[in-house]
Amino acid sequence: MAAGGGGSGFAPWRWAALLLAALLGAGPSWARVHHLSLKDDVRQKVHLNTFGFFKNGYMEVSISNLSVADNRKGTDALVGFSLDRTRNDGFSTYLDEEVNYCILKKPNASATLLILDFTHNHVKVKNASVSPFPAIVFPKDSPPQGNTQNPESKPAPPSGEAEAPVPGEKIYPMQHSEIHGYSFQFSLNISSESEEGLYSLYFHKCALRNEEQLFSLAIYIKEKNPNSFLSAGEIPLPKLYVSMALFFFFSGVVWIHILRKRSSDVFKIHWLMAALPFTKSLSLVFHAIDYHYISSQGFPIEGWAVVYYITHLLKGALLFITIALIGTGWAFVKHILSDKDKKIFMIVIPLQVLANVAYIIIESTEEGTTEYGLWKEILFLVDLLCCGAILFPVVWSIRHLQEASATDGKAAAINLAKLKLFRHYYVMIVCYIYFTRIIAILIKIAVPFQWKWLYQLLDEMATLVFFILTGYKFRPASDNPYLQLSQDDEDDLDMEAVVTTTGVMEGMKKVKKVSNGSAETRGEKESAA
Repeated sequence: MAAGGGGSGFAPWRWAALLLAALLGAGPSWARVHHLSLKDDVRQKVHLNTFGFFKNGYMEVSISNLSVADNRKGTDALVGFSLDRTRNDGFSTYLDEEVNYCILKKPNASATLLILDFTHNHVKVKNASVSPFPAIVFPKDSPPQGNTQNPESKPAPPSGEAEAPVPGEKIYPMQHSEIHGYSFQFSLNISSESEEGLYSLYFHKCALRNEEQLFSLAIYIKEKNPNSFLSAGEIPLPKLYVSMALFFFFSGVVWIHILRKRSSDVFKIHWLMAALPFTKSLSLVFHAIDYHYISSQGFPIEGWAVVYYITHLLKGALLFITIALIGTGWAFVKHILSDKDKKIFMIVIPLQVLANVAYIIIESTEEGTTEYGLWKEILFLVDLLCCGAILFPVVWSIRHLQEASATDGKAAAINLAKLKLFRHYYVMIVCYIYFTRIIAILIKIAVPFQWKWLYQLLDEMATLVFFILTGYKFRPASDNPYLQLSQDDEDDLDMEAVVTTTGVMEGMKKVKKVSNGSAETRGEKESAA
């Protein structure tokens, strides 16, 4: 099908290709071994990371190149870190309740605080008011497992620990350099089941005056559970993705078998529908491989990650193309897309590509960067726009069938059957979008931290059910109302039914005779046997 509008019609695809090329050049992130550098940042609170720990899990943190405004002369900002623990993501903590309040000033915080004193070059550690909460360990007290040093920073010099005047607080030295700023290291060890949970690390800069003060820092974070670098709620994901890939592959094989069995009723769109479960299966396999390497070594293999990103993008675009084509009735009812249909494709497909690009950029970006929040908002907005726009072709088809049923009497029965089918499909799409975008996410933030993988399970199961129901409703079958076109002989068929059931005309039958391109119908009476 030729695209109208000259060369400008290819602009969205060229734009999408440029985005993809830029994306693939960026490469994946370091996943559960984090390296983050912030330069001249103005934010008052930065979410560095969240990770779910089981017993014997640990976290190692190394901070270097830390500077805030003119801190060599003494800064007017209160600067530090907080480490919070929750059982799940569903409850607001102190970090979100009072955005404008500086948590570092709170006397009895429910999180462990590390407050930096640039004047005396030390870190004051205030333990969390809730218990049990694992203690922050500095190198002098108890060396953590493995190497905690950032290759780009030097360890803090050994010095004795000074007791703070407030009971329960401890003071540890920071290393200071005129060139590289402040640096120090600490670790966290989960020694009992009561200390398990979802831990979030934040950086805070609370200006004492109403002035924006810039800060810079480099941070290295290593997090590990006993046998995996994955967070507690992500450990089952590799096996989950492989299992779901097998289900999608099997559904694709069954669909191919149906197409070959009913070859006389197969349309081109049926083969497009066949490509969808196989593409989805490949995407899940590469996703499982990606998570496997993250689990074993803390970061993905770049080649496998890029392959997953490509298949994920193709799967997303193919899904929305298939839904839009079915919704417009292409290949079944009409062989040419209307101008209105083409506009939907010109809008939805680039938006879907952008949504997938946003998702991939989020996956390959550290949480603490300013770009992470921006792309997360873009993904949310574009995904909602795509889900809303994809409903329009189905709505238009429903309206068209309603009008056809009212005006075309000979095809009213078939049009009403198609109308009912389209309404069911519309409800299916709405339920699928509602469940995967709202219900599953609510479940994700409500379940305990070690069960967060249930979100991915429910999302993949909902997608599989949606694929199966779509295939069943629009399967190649002669009795499927979606595939039945109105024919000129329907009136004749109806008339025959009337003739053969009328007492006066009993024994009469209809014979169609073609002469010179015209058909004549005459009654012929048979002699009684």
